[in-house]
Amino acid sequence: MSADAAGLAAASAGVDPDADHAADYYADAFLRDILREVKTIAVVGASTNENRPSFFAMKYLQKKGYRVIPVNPRAAGETLLGEPVLADLADLPGPVDMVDVFRNSDAAGAVVDQALTLSPPPKAVWLQLGVVNHDAAARAEAAGVRVVMNRCPKIEYARLSGELSWNGINSRVISAKKRGI
Repeated sequence: MSADAAGLAAASAGVDPDADHAADYYADAFLRDILREVKTIAVVGASTNENRPSFFAMKYLQKKGYRVIPVNPRAAGETLLGEPVLADLADLPGPVDMVDVFRNSDAAGAVVDQALTLSPPPKAVWLQLGVVNHDAAARAEAAGVRVVMNRCPKIEYARLSGELSWNGINSRVISAKKRGI
């Protein structure tokens, strides 16, 4: 079966051909669409420690124009990168476009379930590097929410925009032109 035929078969079965969680594959266009569409991101597991990955991912995404809302019950009430830290997704003051999960794979299921109770639900749920929960992904996708697992939006933004290749890293994107996502 050709790749096009496989994609059509997957689409007719209700599966997004651009996202194959089992193969840990996401098409660049799928990731790019999410990163272009979202404007507000809730980061569950945000850390006030500037040496933690969640801190510098939040800082990077803010610099790229996203509003990033930190969620961490241990730091609730503090301010992180100019935003008040919330204890829970239920405390969000308004809708978010994406929930970025910096929690382990086992805890990710409960976070995804809570994200699905938001009104309106987020457009995407993004599970960070090393975080994989296929059951939670299936629940989110059944609710019409796009899911990315085992990826970092900071890294993917840098890769897709060409910034990652400035450091000599093969971004799998070839162009002589400066590009956005």
